[in-house]
Amino acid sequence: MAGPDYGALGATFKVVRILQAVSLIAIIGMTANFISQMVTSNKTPPNVLIGTLSVTCIAVLYCAITFILFIDNILPFLINTGMDGLLLIAVVIVAVTVGKPLSYLNCQVIGSANGFGSAYDFTTSLASSLDKNGGQLKYNNWIGATKTICLEMKSIWGLSIALCILFAFSSICSVCLWRRTRTVASKDIEG
Repeated sequence: MAGPDYGALGATFKVVRILQAVSLIAIIGMTANFISQMVTSNKTPPNVLIGTLSVTCIAVLYCAITFILFIDNILPFLINTGMDGLLLIAVVIVAVTVGKPLSYLNCQVIGSANGFGSAYDFTTSLASSLDKNGGQLKYNNWIGATKTICLEMKSIWGLSIALCILFAFSSICSVCLWRRTRTVASKDIEG
């Protein structure tokens, strides 16, 4: 897995891509678990969770493909810079959408009175109130249902913020790698 020799910049790009993939896979796992528990309870998951899962699935696929292309030394760095920028925008939207109501919650005080232990317990207890909403689970109500849900959603939010930084960093690395390959190519032509 050596790949091309771009020095510290190339190694940094690899490390950032690996960190992105790990963060994305963690988000996918937690989000998919929530959605699965809701669907099992015959409840419609909030659009926030569906959007988060969609963006992260696309992003992890993109990270895997670009990592392979980088290792094979055929990654078009300028296009990669633009795509990283677009994914940065998507991840910022996810972070803001997920985090907006979460920023006001104190997870440590949640759950001391209601006794729910999981998303499944909570979604089954809401059956009567959801009937009047057409089975749609409201995100703002759901995130404060249990301490576990709150902490896991804050984890997703934190990983989304980390992904914002990582995609910005990989975009900067890509532009620097593009300039470096362009400079090396022009020196080869002259010399």
